[in-house]
Amino acid sequence: MNREKLKSFFSDKTVRAIALALLALLLLFAAWKVFFSGNASSVSHTEEELRLSAVLGQIEGVGDVEVMITTSDGAAVSAVVVCKGADSILTRMRVIDVTVAALGIERGNVLVYCQA
Repeated sequence: MNREKLKSFFSDKTVRAIALALLALLLLFAAWKVFFSGNASSVSHTEEELRLSAVLGQIEGVGDVEVMITTSDGAAVSAVVVCKGADSILTRMRVIDVTVAALGIERGNVLVYCQA
């Protein structure tokens, strides 16, 4: 009896269209979760990035800090620092000086940007 009710229920074209649309939405949501669920908070930072962020956060005029270090063969090559307070030239110079000293890289390989 239940099979007959189910068959008669899905024999209606509107019900089939709605069921198909729901299935497509479910598939689309699953694909989105698998391929596009990455965000900034799930990015793992290296210990070196975390340590440098902590040091930079202690500089006068520097607020929240995010650091990304690019490495080649295990050695730091360049760094990008995004922090509040980077709009001040003195703060920006301090951040560059500390980053250069901490990583042992050239000044030209350190980019500092103001956080929005």
